[in-house]
Amino acid sequence: MPFASLGISADTCIKEAVQTDKAPAALGPYSQAIKANNLLFVSGVLGLNPETGKFVSDDVEGQTEQVLKNMGEILKAGGASYASVVKTTIMLADLKDFKKVNEIYAKYFLSPAPARSTFQVAALPLDAKVEIECIATL
Repeated sequence: MPFASLGISADTCIKEAVQTDKAPAALGPYSQAIKANNLLFVSGVLGLNPETGKFVSDDVEGQTEQVLKNMGEILKAGGASYASVVKTTIMLADLKDFKKVNEIYAKYFLSPAPARSTFQVAALPLDAKVEIECIATL
């Protein structure tokens, strides 16, 4: 049986960039988020203060808290919320920070929590401790 989706239009995909000044600007040629076919794809978010462009903290706890606040502003600008997030990806500079990040993450994503992947990476932009991206429904 061929794949069919009843919830998405068969028309050509229309994509729309989402941008808010309440979260840090993209660090390169990408959008903070893209709306496409009833989904919101949020790019990787860092723990930067949107006003200064500097990290709010040198520790993973402070950066994680700010990442999730920034993500919330992008979600809101795109017409979504934490409750509509269906998938997250967490990238950590050090996987030993997994438990610390989980404690903060759990305050933002209530049951049922989104599907998730977590990876330790060789490096993150600006030497961040954590970066999180997500996909939400609209």
